[in-house]
Amino acid sequence: MGILFQTIRRLVMSGRYVVGEHASQRLEERLILEWQVVDGIERGVLIAEDPSARPNPTAEVRQALADGSEVKVVWSYVFSDDIAKLVTVHFFGR
Repeated sequence: MGILFQTIRRLVMSGRYVVGEHASQRLEERLILEWQVVDGIERGVLIAEDPSARPNPTAEVRQALADGSEVKVVWSYVFSDDIAKLVTVHFFGR
């Protein structure tokens, strides 16, 4: 498991995260509740990390929702504020 993902997971699980405007819109249009994504990070599986992403390094994570549906969640690490940021969420194959 990547160090970046470990940091993001720790921050999300301790409530130190924000939801970006884009992510908020995607959650709404895909009928996904924020709590499901937050709850799902504990059992999430790292797909890829991009420590050189700008403006913040990112981690793509495969997560399961409460109904068992799998989603790809992109989280970023906002170093200056030591918080995680939910960037976007989408279903696989849709």
